[in-house]
This record gives sequence, C-alpha cells and structure tokens, in this order.
Amino acid sequence: MSGAVAVIGGGAWGTALAALQARAGRPTRLYARDRATVAEINEHRRNSRYLPEIALPESLRATSDLGHALAGAQIVLVVTPAQTLQAVLPELAESSGERVPFVLCAKGIERETGCFASQIAARHVSPERIAVLSGPSFAADVAGGLPTAVTLAHPHAETADALGRELSTETFRIYASTDILGVEAGGALKNVLAIAAGIVAGRGLGASAGAAIVTRGLSELARVGEALGARPETLVGLSGLGDLVLTCSGPQSRNFAYGLALGRGDDLSRLKLAEGVFTAGVAARIAEDRNIDAPLIRTVAAILSGGLSVDDAQLLLLSRPLKRETD
Repeated sequence: MSGAVAVIGGGAWGTALAALQARAGRPTRLYARDRATVAEINEHRRNSRYLPEIALPESLRATSDLGHALAGAQIVLVVTPAQTLQAVLPELAESSGERVPFVLCAKGIERETGCFASQIAARHVSPERIAVLSGPSFAADVAGGLPTAVTLAHPHAETADALGRELSTETFRIYASTDILGVEAGGALKNVLAIAAGIVAGRGLGASAGAAIVTRGLSELARVGEALGARPETLVGLSGLGDLVLTCSGPQSRNFAYGLALGRGDDLSRLKLAEGVFTAGVAARIAEDRNIDAPLIRTVAAILSGGLSVDDAQLLLLSRPLKRETD
C-alpha cells in the first residue's frame, strides 16, 4: 500500500484531494479547523458546506488535531490559501518528519509581500521539500471521480516524477515539471483574468468578447509570468492556459462567479472566497513595478479597489490605442 497522506485544509479542494487519495487506497487524514466539519465527515461521510453532493469514502478520516493529521504522513498536501499560509507553516514544519515533502495546492500570491506559496514555504522548510500542484481542476469534478489532468512541479525532475506517480490515480493524471514559479504564476494570475471574464458575462457583452478576454488575458499572463522567471511552455500548458480556460468557462469557478456578480451589480457579500480578489492588487503592482503591459489585470484591480466603475472600465479598454497583436 502507498504511503500515508495528510491533507491540510477542509475546504472544497482539500476535501476533494483527500477523497481522491483515500479512494486510491492510500491511508489519508484530512485536517480541518472546524470541528463540525470534522464530525460530519467522520460520522456521515459528507462535507455539506463545501461539497454537499459528494459521498466521501469510508476510509477517509478527518481530524481537528494537526499533530494527529501529520503523524506518520509521508506526503503532506497543503491546501491553505496563500493569505493564511504563513500562519500555519511553522507548526506544519515542526510537527512533520524532517524529509516529508510539502505539496502546495492552493493558488495565489501573498498580498503583503508579493510572494508565491513556494517562496513563503521556503522561509520554514528546505526547498528540497517543496512541490506545487496546479492545473484545470474543479473540486467537485475531482471528488466525483471525473477525469482531470494537472501539473506537479519540484526543482528536481526525478522528485517531481516520483511525487506525480505517487499521487496520480485512475482519474487524476499528473504531469511532472521543474518550473515551480511557472506553475504558480499561471495558477495565481488566471484567477484575476477569470474575474474579468465574469464581468464581461455579467454585462451581457457576448461570447465574442469573452473569447477576446481569454486570449488577451493569456498574453498578459505570459508577459507577467515570464518576467517573474516562468518558462513560456509552462504558461501555455495545463497550469497556465489550461487553468485559464477552465476558470473562465462559467460560474462553477468562484472567480468567474465573483466577476459575474460584479458585472450584474449584484450583492457581493454572500459570495464564496475568490482568491483573485486578493491577487489582483499585487499582480497589478508587479506589472507596474516591472513596466509590463497588463491592462486587464490593472483594470480588474482598479474595479476591485473602487477606483474604477465597470462602465468606465469598458470604455477605457475599448479606447486603448490599436497595435499589432504580437506587440
């Protein structure tokens, strides 16, 4: 039997990954802070708050004791949002084995520092222990056993290959990479562009405008990503283009749903967390600091900060000077 897996984070994505590993026959413990969620998973095989329609496997065990979750784990899947990752990492590092790999599974950029998850983790553990997992994957699809392909990156190709083999299942195919920053850049920046795509849909601007957002958004993702050190081939792979297309495809994406509500003028207070809301400002700051042309990212950041209305944003983007597509 494969080594034990600890999954840190009881939201939709953490629960989905834990269910996936448990169904594959791997001893799996899911850590969640909310005791009611833990009890519901253990007693009723459900996480009604995040994945209400998914029956979880009998072998999956949940706990609110971090030390218990990590005990004996040979791989730790860290599914903690970028904005709170710094707070949980010291205890993770202290309570896990010295050589146990951390696979970072959340997408985003720390708002205060502009750091990706791998850079945050490197403050606490050796880079040799850090991998990242990202790609086009809705939690409900993964938890429901639907076919999914993602990317796992680690600095050493052999380790990336080994982790990919260990965590892959019959329905969850992992492609290995050594481009950690490229995988993280695609996963974080696409959230901002998905908000833009949602706004277009919410304003009823049509499928043609939606396709333009995805295509021009990919250009921005590539420019910013490459400036950060990402490889071009990574940004047009699963964790870049693939994730961008999925996230811009409809309201199953939290970021698209947030943009949709913005475009419609709906109440935003009851919407689920959209990581792109946190990422937009820091992504715009990165683009400005590096003199990168990223009008969609800057516009989304301005809308979210209250500095620009949706109507004015539309006029602003349409009035930009014409240029060659590849410039």
